[in-house]
Amino acid sequence: MQALKTIVAKQEANIAQQDRKIQEQEATITELKSTVAQQQKESRSTAAHQQNEIKALAATVKEQAAQIQKVSAQVELSKPARRTVLNNP
Repeated sequence: MQALKTIVAKQEANIAQQDRKIQEQEATITELKSTVAQQQKESRSTAAHQQNEIKALAATVKEQAAQIQKVSAQVELSKPARRTVLNNP
């Protein structure tokens, strides 16, 4: 009978230890889920911010391209007209 009580006590201790491990693992899983959710939120925010920056840069590039075309046209207009010189013998 004493041996049976010892076995039962060991099993109860083992079950209690397993329960603690399960609780620790569940806590870790909950923490990891929270971390992943936060990282996903930050990632979406970063992506949105980068997308806005890209749009702003694209607009700036288009504006600069238009300015370059305008200046190029002005330079062409300000060049003196070429004259053809004829050699008359």
